Amino acid sequence: MSSALTDLFPYPIVQAPMAGGVSVPQLAAAVSEAGGLGFLAAGYKTADGMYQEIKHLRGLTSRPFGVNLFLPQPETADPAAVDVYAHQLAGEAAWYETELGDPDCGRDDGYDTKLAVLLDNPVPVVSFHFGVPSREVVDSLHRVGTFALVGATTVDEARAVEQSGADAVIAQGVEAGGHQGTHRDNPETGGSGTGLLALVAQVREAVSLPIVAAGGIMRGSQIAAVLAAGASAAQLGTAFLATPESGAHDLHKQALTNPLFVRTELTRAFSGRPARALVNRFLREHGPYAPAAYPEVHHLTSPVRKAAATAGDAQGMALWAGQGHRMARELPAGQLVEVLAAELAAAGTALSGMSGYSTGGGAR
Repeated sequence: MSSALTDLFPYPIVQAPMAGGVSVPQLAAAVSEAGGLGFLAAGYKTADGMYQEIKHLRGLTSRPFGVNLFLPQPETADPAAVDVYAHQLAGEAAWYETELGDPDCGRDDGYDTKLAVLLDNPVPVVSFHFGVPSREVVDSLHRVGTFALVGATTVDEARAVEQSGADAVIAQGVEAGGHQGTHRDNPETGGSGTGLLALVAQVREAVSLPIVAAGGIMRGSQIAAVLAAGASAAQLGTAFLATPESGAHDLHKQALTNPLFVRTELTRAFSGRPARALVNRFLREHGPYAPAAYPEVHHLTSPVRKAAATAGDAQGMALWAGQGHRMARELPAGQLVEVLAAELAAAGTALSGMSGYSTGGGAR
């Protein structure tokens, strides 16, 4: 990774931007203050809401941070399939005494307006999810001194990121919690993906961009593993979701280690796009029938998910989580960064001590 970008955060630890109210200014500030790179998630917020969070964050820390944007999505959903799913969800809305949302209330997430705000009020780093920004957008960010990071889930997507002029690619393995950042939602491959270590190695050989590795990372030893595979830094989401600074609902935090939730699964049930969540009643009942329709399904289910949270019912919530969720630690975010850095250092020492094995001469 370029020294200018690396110098922004002493430890190769990036806090993933988790939309939906998780990545609040307090969390990003704590991570940045501890030597990682904190992130705000602009997804599902208004442009003004994003701007107010940036102002709040700047009042909490003078350290560098990032802001994540969702790319506008093409109109590929089948309206009839969305209508059928809405009919199926009518019982959920009645149970939680709410109404289903309007599936057609917007699909670009205010992208252009948010981008304009970030060009007028530059932040150190901007990352992109669900696609690749144009070369013009990346160049405009560079002109105001902002680094651009773009997610990819395949080698071909990583090549597209490199062609955009971005400063680094975020290689997201299938282990990651929340939405898979595929550039195009292909229903035929929506339930599959490449594991992180294999993806990092493949991307490393395909592009010259620095790599930020994301997906299921919960320990410093795992950070060491992705660095050894060719990454320059690691991005962690679920690991920070359980911290007290996280804006996640308490039921969501508790569910990460609750024995009632034994596994995660990629599902379209909550948003219409593949996303990894803890398996609960809603996911089991509706996942098999949810159409490939993002953000229509997201808008449709949003009131139901909020009502379930208000009712204290985790079985109706979107409990986003990566495959390493049971390793979550309820530490303050800054302390978690320090613990991860110490574990990373210990892993490096252990690897150095094992160097004798590489010669075939046995332990020394």
